[in-house]
Amino acid sequence: MSAITVIGCDGGPLPPGADALLAGATLVVGAARHLDAVKTDVERIVLGNVAEAVTRLSSHDGHAVVLASGDPGFFGIVATLRRAGLRPAVVPAPSSVAHAFARIGLPWDDALVVSAHGRDLRRAVNACRAHRKVAVLTAPGAGPRELAEALTGIPRRIVVVSRLGMPDERITGPDGDWADPNVVLVLGDDSEPSPRWVAGTQPGPAGWALPEAAFAHRDSMITKAEVRALALARLGPRLGDLVWDIGAGSGSVAVECARLGAAVIAVERDADGCERVRRNAAAFNVDVTVVGGNAPDALAGLPDPDAVFVGGGGASVLVACLDRSPDRVVAAYAAVERVGPALEVLTVAGYRTGGTQLQANRLAPLPGGVHRLEATNPVYVVWGERS
Repeated sequence: MSAITVIGCDGGPLPPGADALLAGATLVVGAARHLDAVKTDVERIVLGNVAEAVTRLSSHDGHAVVLASGDPGFFGIVATLRRAGLRPAVVPAPSSVAHAFARIGLPWDDALVVSAHGRDLRRAVNACRAHRKVAVLTAPGAGPRELAEALTGIPRRIVVVSRLGMPDERITGPDGDWADPNVVLVLGDDSEPSPRWVAGTQPGPAGWALPEAAFAHRDSMITKAEVRALALARLGPRLGDLVWDIGAGSGSVAVECARLGAAVIAVERDADGCERVRRNAAAFNVDVTVVGGNAPDALAGLPDPDAVFVGGGGASVLVACLDRSPDRVVAAYAAVERVGPALEVLTVAGYRTGGTQLQANRLAPLPGGVHRLEATNPVYVVWGERS
């Protein structure tokens, strides 16, 4: 009867029971460095083409052992085998992430772990923009140097831990003498973590569309809570996304998107406004990159967004945003004349469009325990989603 056991390897002695499993194996699969570390005379397959190895494992009649790095159930080959219909037993070793944080003496229950191995690097980059303790599992072409370049200007310390458990193990910066495979730790402020009940990213905020009083703003120049509620619903900010807030003003939309886990860039032409955005972000302990300048010119050097909020401005700003092909766009206007051109621009660019007018009438207390309705100014909200 065929059977598969996956054994984790961390550069040290194999886990208890692994030697007996290897002695009874009729096929051993693993990376060259793992195969070189064990003694066996049975058929060996170097794990280069994973699909071919999985096909061979599926047809093998006997006991196969797969050697894998660290904990093979943590961003490892166990998931690949199960997707192929195989049901392996697993003998894990400590994960590479656990080893990496241990090497620099930091706890990691508050760390976000993301993979750029065979995946789009930009989502890992966005996670590192938004979070202050991230472990990135890398791959050639999506490694330490590419990650460091994408994070230029973001206040992060980058530590590369490579060849974990090997005699030539190295801890360097992104420009150091590291080797593949490696784990990159992207760290912000080294503040002591508070006690936690869940590992990784924390649950989202208890509420959003916060009252205007929660933000510093100038002369009530702030996107009202009701408008923010709709904008957030249409923007859908989430972990791995990059959101632009164009004409950020107080940065209320930017801060709310960051609280929901997205990386955020706020563009604001007024110097005092830029400082106000920074203060509001600091007040909520979130990271928002602030870019001073006029749109559309200020957008030229920014990384491509997944979602964009435009707080006013002409059609040229919206066109410049759409040229970067975001998935979702929301624009808010005080003047109804802006709505038609905005819808036309979105439609021409191939977006599904929608829009609404929002005018809230808020309860305001009067003497004697009664209330009146206090009207806010109407706002026209237009949105588009890529078809």
